[in-house]
Amino acid sequence: MSKKPMKAFDALQEAQKIAFAPFVFQTTVSLRNLGVLDFIFEHNTKGGVTIQEISKGTSVSEYGLGVLLEIAESADIVCKDEANKYELTKIGYFLSYNQMTSANINFTQDICYQGLYHLQEAIETGKPSGLKELGDWPTIYEGLSQLTSKEQKSWFDFDHYYSDEIFEEALETVFKKKPKLLYDIGGNTGKFANLCCAYDDEVAVHIFDLPGQLSKALENAKNKGFENRISGTEIDWLSDNPTIPSGADTIWMSQFLDCFSKEEILKILKVAVNAMDADTELIIIETYTDRQKYGSAKLTLEATSLYFTALANGNSKMYTAEEFKTLVKEVGMTIEADKKVGEFHTMFVCKRNK
Repeated sequence: MSKKPMKAFDALQEAQKIAFAPFVFQTTVSLRNLGVLDFIFEHNTKGGVTIQEISKGTSVSEYGLGVLLEIAESADIVCKDEANKYELTKIGYFLSYNQMTSANINFTQDICYQGLYHLQEAIETGKPSGLKELGDWPTIYEGLSQLTSKEQKSWFDFDHYYSDEIFEEALETVFKKKPKLLYDIGGNTGKFANLCCAYDDEVAVHIFDLPGQLSKALENAKNKGFENRISGTEIDWLSDNPTIPSGADTIWMSQFLDCFSKEEILKILKVAVNAMDADTELIIIETYTDRQKYGSAKLTLEATSLYFTALANGNSKMYTAEEFKTLVKEVGMTIEADKKVGEFHTMFVCKRNK
């Protein structure tokens, strides 16, 4: 048994929180979607609001509000005074109005919640057993373009929140040596490719991605007026012999490799190395679990690993920096720069060994 000091009573209380965690989560989603949290917060400065006033203001029955607010109070999402008036707590505020928390909640609710029921099966089989709750694809990446608009929004909002914030900061390093041709591996919606073209008038970007994502990225490039400088090639990295041509000055992989198992990462890195010359830079950006300042960030990444397990592909995860260092070394590359980017990310600038 752990030697971490905790009274048995406190441990039992924490155990119950875990046992009923899905109830608290769905309560939060319901209160938010029904407009209850917003309504309560609007009356925080007025000394709170009664359940009757909430019912009148939101058209939610007093019964429905009663069962939701009771558990919300126990979970410290709301508080109630002696006059039975409700106010939003700080926890409730962040659940309602914090961008990171909103992205996490929507991703959990719209993408992961039903699929996580199949987590044990995914662990036992090594397959994304929960993916069937979203659609019939080998991995989620083939199905991204086929998700509902709501599901797509939640997926991309989550993905972009943990990637977009570092793009601007990363551009300075990317263009330090003024690359003329950049490969964007796993270009997603093409946002980084568009930023590169806006940053440097002479760079050309070639995106390698699955058909659905590539089509969307090239459409976005055209809408931005960069169709003459942003091109693309369809690629399935899980096929037998994926290849990319030589000639790139920079190969960019941002939050891409964590979508694969270690064996698959080695395969992808070897393909990249074969396309590199002595001057080519391979830039890898990831959110490593062992490089997070706050426990909440580490928890987010560890939860994301379970999304990979149950829904995305069944065999990938969020890795440590040390694991990636070993993989980079194994394929014959050296990390020439190891930089912190933004709050969560690390950038490795790699070169092929001579």
